[in-house]
Amino acid sequence: MCLLHTVTGFILLGFPGPRERQVLLFVLFSVVYLLTLTGNGSIICAVRWDQRLHTPMYILLSNFSFLEICYVTSTVPNMLANLLSDTKVISFSGCFLQFYFFFSLGSTECFFLAVMSFDRYLAICRPLHYPTLMTGHLCTNLVISCWVLGFLWFPVPIIIISQMSFCGSRTIDHFLCDPGPLLALTCSTVPIMELYWTIIISIVLFIPFLCIMVSYALVLRAVLRVPSAAGRKKAFSTCGSHLAVVSLFYGSVMVMYLSPTSEHEAGMQKLVTLLYSVGTPFINPVIYSLRNKDMKHALQKFLGI
Repeated sequence: MCLLHTVTGFILLGFPGPRERQVLLFVLFSVVYLLTLTGNGSIICAVRWDQRLHTPMYILLSNFSFLEICYVTSTVPNMLANLLSDTKVISFSGCFLQFYFFFSLGSTECFFLAVMSFDRYLAICRPLHYPTLMTGHLCTNLVISCWVLGFLWFPVPIIIISQMSFCGSRTIDHFLCDPGPLLALTCSTVPIMELYWTIIISIVLFIPFLCIMVSYALVLRAVLRVPSAAGRKKAFSTCGSHLAVVSLFYGSVMVMYLSPTSEHEAGMQKLVTLLYSVGTPFINPVIYSLRNKDMKHALQKFLGI
């Protein structure tokens, strides 16, 4: 018998276990969430108030930090409420809104990482022309394009999935509304929809990733031509933070969505999703501040250290 999805919600199992474990996880994720907001918020404020950081590289970084705040907020508050809830119910509209914002913000992050790598390519490979190429106007247009493309990528497939009939159990063994578990609850298997989803998620991952790889291949070629070791070290240091973030984010996302089989164990799904949706936004401020002297100095000035 099919459930009427217009009146019924879903049950997000989250992290089932004894009450004590639920409370412990609530405290842990609350601390991580607050530290994520603080770290990324500090980067935004440091760039805003330090005139020396009013350059395309740091403007992109501050927008990226704002994106990370939005990204982690699309999942963690609901996850925290779920940990303390007895019913663990999320409404139908709430589930698909979370689905939309989570994947839209994730695809926006892919585009931002590609734009940031392009900025590093121009700065290292075209240093003399960089100020005239990466103007404030171009930087603003790139930022707007990332947000627009990210939020226009998933409405159609999400609307299609939301119009399907859901049968049997309403239970989703996850802490967020993910397409895999949702499609498993539909009344009949829809291989075309699964294929369509795989194609669009592959495009949004691989096109930006290809741009990143090409940018850094050109950067590597240019850096290896620098005669002095100090010059090479300086050039690599400006890219190290970004490469670390790219590796962490893309590594976990590709394991999740582009591995030979998408039917991972539920526990592995949750762990990998936590890594790129919560771990990456949490670690990013640390990576960027520790490896960047200008950012470190600006943060110390902002925090009064």
